[in-house]
Amino acid sequence: MAASPLAAETVVATRTIPAQTVISADDIRIVGDPTGEALQEAQSIIGMEARVALFANRPIQSGNIGPPAVVERNEIIPLLFERNGLTISTDGRALGRAGPGDVIRVMNLGSRTTVTARIGSDGVAYVQR
Repeated sequence: MAASPLAAETVVATRTIPAQTVISADDIRIVGDPTGEALQEAQSIIGMEARVALFANRPIQSGNIGPPAVVERNEIIPLLFERNGLTISTDGRALGRAGPGDVIRVMNLGSRTTVTARIGSDGVAYVQR
């Protein structure tokens, strides 16, 4: 007889959590005997944002959560390009929603060109080289 996928310690959602919701301690629980590893995993999930809907009593997978967004789609954000001592700064329009470290497309408002940029924790879009 095959073991249930939830037989070992697993972090699951206590309720259905909509996408773009920041996860709190009340939103998760550990199924099975909690180990130090499961407790650490649960602590690392608290404060993260659901990237997709997380369904009640289903395991939370690392690809389904991420840092909370600091940039919303269509938001005007600083766009920064730095190379060999040259720094160019302008405004851009975010073409997607993103958290720190995410790579999104940003439209340079001055030239109307689209560039790829990594979002910093400060909400600045750093142009990729």
